[in-house]
Amino acid sequence: MTGLRATPKALWRDRDFPLFWSGQALSALGDSFSLLAMPLLVLEATGSVARMGLLTALVGAASVGAGIVAGFLVDRVDRRLLLIGCDLFRAAGYATVPLVWLGTPHLWLLYLVAPACAAAGMVFQVGYVAAMPALVEPARITRANGQLYATYAAAGVVGPVLAGLLSGAVGPAAALAVDAGTFALSALGLSFVRLRAPAGSSPAPVTRAGPAPRSDLLVGVRFLWRHPVLRTLTILLSFLTFLTIGLTDVFIYHVKHELGRSDSAVGHVLAAAAGGTVAAALLVAPARRRLGFGPCWIGAYALGGLAVAGAGLTRDVPALALLVAGYAFGAGMAGICSLSLRQQVTPAPLLGRVTSAFWTLHSALGPLGAAVLTGAVARYGTAPVCLAAGLGCVAVAARATATPVRSPQPEPG
Repeated sequence: MTGLRATPKALWRDRDFPLFWSGQALSALGDSFSLLAMPLLVLEATGSVARMGLLTALVGAASVGAGIVAGFLVDRVDRRLLLIGCDLFRAAGYATVPLVWLGTPHLWLLYLVAPACAAAGMVFQVGYVAAMPALVEPARITRANGQLYATYAAAGVVGPVLAGLLSGAVGPAAALAVDAGTFALSALGLSFVRLRAPAGSSPAPVTRAGPAPRSDLLVGVRFLWRHPVLRTLTILLSFLTFLTIGLTDVFIYHVKHELGRSDSAVGHVLAAAAGGTVAAALLVAPARRRLGFGPCWIGAYALGGLAVAGAGLTRDVPALALLVAGYAFGAGMAGICSLSLRQQVTPAPLLGRVTSAFWTLHSALGPLGAAVLTGAVARYGTAPVCLAAGLGCVAVAARATATPVRSPQPEPG
């Protein structure tokens, strides 16, 4: 029996993972507030789904740009301090919105703060992925990622409902103050976490003669290209990102403008999505053990695509919430499988650069996709756009069955 299939010990016996988990639980709760508040601020100020898409596109572009340098930073500086710095930056950024907004729309502030915080978030995500092998053993990575995803999603069940109530009572800007506070608390928790990197995997110091961020990105790209499964995943996910990155804006617009429902209803739909992610996080580890990587990833995106195709056709909020939860379940299960595989097959000293390259490449079409998706909704409505996006996801999943992604066990034995 391989180490990967052995029964792992409980994650909570370690000191550092629970500390890391608690900080991320807080920031996840806050993120669910901003996930609802940012699009609502744009929608209430302009009434335009295309303007919502523009903000999403700017956020996506900032994430792609940050991805170019994220691996360079993560593999060369103290990862714990980098994660703390990213949290503090986002706390300060989101805190400026309720302070400046004060009932008067300042769209320029959203177009400045959201991309800047997204860039910091990309660096944080790359750092978090690279740090995970220093927190848990390889055999426990999938379970740890699943528990983190479950925590994020559980916070997301409560957060959108509370954010919808708060937005309806005092406005969406106030919800961002909650997000700022949770990032500050997350930074405090991270200050007590110790990363026990394997021998020989310590970040290399940055020197004036060292490689440039672009060169580091190429190191990650070469690793991805040489691994048949990661190479194919990167290509397929670039199309999936194009098709899905603007879906949150589309769902919010559908509820608010096409169905004429309240902020609270929007919160309940997003909470249902988080519930789908909770289910995925709880089921992904046993499903991957039983079915293998390829069947889980392919089946998850096929299911998610079918849910998206039906979401734009329904006029009933509970039915819409169920379909959005189905999409979130598929995306969550596939995402955890993909993340865990990268952590399992990538050497620790390269993990930051490989993660940076992976997210930069597959996110490159995201800004264009957000603009195209929301622009199409503004012109044609939600139903045909969701149908096209959902069937596109199903087509990508079907294509994956003829690629190395279909392998049940691409990880090392």
